[in-house]
Amino acid sequence: MRTAEIRQRFLDFFAARGHTVVPSASLVYNDPTLLFVNAGMVQFKPYFTGAETPPYDRAVSVQKCVRTLDIEEVGKTTRHGTFFQMNGNFSFGDYFKEGAIKYAFDLITLPQSEGGFGFDADRIWVTILPSDDEAYQLWQSVAGMPKERIQARGLKDNYWNMGVPGPGGPCSEIYIDRGSQFGPDGGPNVDEDRFLEIWNLVFMQEELSAVRAKDDFDVLRPLPAKNIDTGMGLERVAYLLQNVDNLYEIDEVFPVLLKAAELSGKKYGHSYTADDVRMRVVADHIRSALMLMTDGVTPGNEARGYVLRRLLRRSMRAMRLLGVQEPVLPELLPVSKELMQASYSEVEEQWERVSQIAYAEEETFRRTLASGIRLFDLAASQTKASQGKVIPGDKAFEMHDTYGFPIDLTLEMASEAGLEVDQDAFRRLMQEQKDRAKADARAKKGGSVAVEAYRELRSEGETSFLGYTDLTADARIRGIIADGKLVPAAHPGEVVEVVLQQTPFYAEAGGQDADTGLITSASGVTLEVLDVQKPVQGLIVHKVKVADGEVGTGMEVLASVDQAARYGACQAHTATHIVNAALRHILGPSTHQQGSYNKPGYLRFDFNNPQGLSKDMQEELEGIANQAIRANHEVSAVEMPIAQAKALGAQAMFGEKYGEIVRMVELAGPWSRELCGGTHVVRTAEIGLLSLLGEASVGSGIRRVEAFVSADAFNQLAAERALVANLAETLKTQPEQLADRIAKLLADLKAAQKELAQVKAKQLLDTAPRLIAAAGQVGGYTLVSEYLAGVAGDDLRNLALQLRAQLGETAGVVALIGGDEKPVLIVATTAAARELGAKAGALVGVAAVELGGRGGGRDDIAQGGGADRSGVAAALDAISVALRG
Repeated sequence: MRTAEIRQRFLDFFAARGHTVVPSASLVYNDPTLLFVNAGMVQFKPYFTGAETPPYDRAVSVQKCVRTLDIEEVGKTTRHGTFFQMNGNFSFGDYFKEGAIKYAFDLITLPQSEGGFGFDADRIWVTILPSDDEAYQLWQSVAGMPKERIQARGLKDNYWNMGVPGPGGPCSEIYIDRGSQFGPDGGPNVDEDRFLEIWNLVFMQEELSAVRAKDDFDVLRPLPAKNIDTGMGLERVAYLLQNVDNLYEIDEVFPVLLKAAELSGKKYGHSYTADDVRMRVVADHIRSALMLMTDGVTPGNEARGYVLRRLLRRSMRAMRLLGVQEPVLPELLPVSKELMQASYSEVEEQWERVSQIAYAEEETFRRTLASGIRLFDLAASQTKASQGKVIPGDKAFEMHDTYGFPIDLTLEMASEAGLEVDQDAFRRLMQEQKDRAKADARAKKGGSVAVEAYRELRSEGETSFLGYTDLTADARIRGIIADGKLVPAAHPGEVVEVVLQQTPFYAEAGGQDADTGLITSASGVTLEVLDVQKPVQGLIVHKVKVADGEVGTGMEVLASVDQAARYGACQAHTATHIVNAALRHILGPSTHQQGSYNKPGYLRFDFNNPQGLSKDMQEELEGIANQAIRANHEVSAVEMPIAQAKALGAQAMFGEKYGEIVRMVELAGPWSRELCGGTHVVRTAEIGLLSLLGEASVGSGIRRVEAFVSADAFNQLAAERALVANLAETLKTQPEQLADRIAKLLADLKAAQKELAQVKAKQLLDTAPRLIAAAGQVGGYTLVSEYLAGVAGDDLRNLALQLRAQLGETAGVVALIGGDEKPVLIVATTAAARELGAKAGALVGVAAVELGGRGGGRDDIAQGGGADRSGVAAALDAISVALRG
């Protein structure tokens, strides 16, 4: 049974039993505690925590997930994969344990001819929490499970919580016995290779007030509504039903592995040899990278981008270790695309963009490998020059962390060079890095300290947003939060959070900055609104400073938005939509928004594109945008089903969560259509003007444009006009002739500088006889060494080559240091010197350390440098010491 069919059978089974089919959320999800969606319940978390009211009582989904915590285990076990799909059925206060157990048992044992998976009931084992007598009885009465195949396990295995205060409950795991050839009998308590877990049923029945560890928490009270959250590993079921040994050999993965084998000329042996593990790594990582890029992730050095880059580079590294030196992604990625598009249509829709990003990343990595090899050569030469046999761990870590050079490749090259790597030090540095990352993640989770207060206020109802039509509104204070807790009042000088039952203030979202303004009362209370956020869906929270009076819960107030600032934000936000549409007109439909920010007078817009915008493209972008502004398009917003909006071509942001009903903002024509909850002008002419500031890269495959709008754009142009006038007056020319005048001045200056450089170079070369005469004998070599302050690198190199030539057939070494604040080092050796063992690259490596830098190169000539000019004498001495041996 193909994986896509297993997926569809799961959805169909639960849809036929009253479950709403919910599409997979993007891997890039709007949750500050997660890099990627890593479980099927993530998009339903607000329903389980009570932050939002679920729109259905029952749901079913197949969720795309990525986990990379065990990335080093990929390929070495039967079940570790970085991308996986989680089948899940969910109940929100509807059926509970009995229903979940019955549905699960029915689906897995129902004959395949009747839409089930057809597992033999005698091969099924389950685990429960020891204290869950109800589940123990239900497995026997509902599913007919014999007692001997129901095993008890502790909290670490059979209790689920989110790691923070919130819902929790016991769980029951379902295992399939793969047979005696996979291990000893005795159930999952004895062997989890033979007995493979395929499904976990979580019975959410308790609210936890403190969670210290998976098995250490406090139960606050029973949940008012009991919920079901289940997760079935689609790939695990697939490799059982397809009778293969591991998830790398299922139909959605194995063809990529076979392609890797074909490219390398090696045969896959279904074993755990190094080559087989590498092929499995490639098959897994290629699919994961494809799905991440499809959902909008681009390679980078931080967060999501770093994970993607690591997956791609581990794939390319594995192929290199398999002996393939040519680019591999153009061969491998299309295979995975053909396999995955059957289940996810977006894979085909985003292919042009994805392939551009991936192939550009491979070219970047190939250059990284070239530079990494040079860095390795330097580290190896320094180690050998110091009579060492072990490359320091910090050097290997620097190559890995800063330059992306894989540690496996460092180990391989070290072995070839007769060296070792201090792997203990390397692993210690890697662990320190991981610990810092975990601390950062914990800090991010700490941002939810007020979640209980937010949930309590949200349970009283949503905050009505009036800001689309009103900028002032009478309101009542529903709650005041200070230090994460609800308080009855706040006093002058305090900064607190305030929740109103209705508000005209726009909460920061969709790239639009939050409104500012005042909240006042008839009794003289004045609150300055500093920020507005929506920490949970449906609740708008105002961060305020109490300027006058004492504010209390229940107080009647007047909320007043700063009208000028709001109008400026509307201008900038509508201009952002115009820029988005204009870029798609210039670059094509494969270009998508990757982020934006707009505030009064200013916008920035991030988009995917492998190359930067040329000057002509930037001028075209600015021209199209201003043409749309002058066209005075009507701007309208309408709510509609999301399917209808997408059918109309409305653009959506990767990673954003949309409900069934969405708000579509349209610039008439239609010139632009986007899903957007922001505020906008009525007609585009109200923007006035857009002035593009520039374009730059903000990550691999991600570009950013910035612009001023409205009065700020006019002010910028006025400042540029004044600058032109001042330059024209200074240079005694007309503004229209200014470009020619400056070009002539630059040409004259360049010619003068060239003439001066030639004079200096000649003077420098004239010093060669003096330097040769001052040469000394060191360890059998003729050494010419000198510090020439202020001499640039090219001139220093030319002088070194001339000196080496004048040394002729002697065993000569030239060592020159020049530069200004940052010293530059050049070492050149004659053929006779090299025969005696003097290598320029190794000598530079030794000396550059004294300059606080590094360097390297060929045996005949090499270059280095540093930042410490005080080490010049020590650097030249280090070369002398090295020559003496």
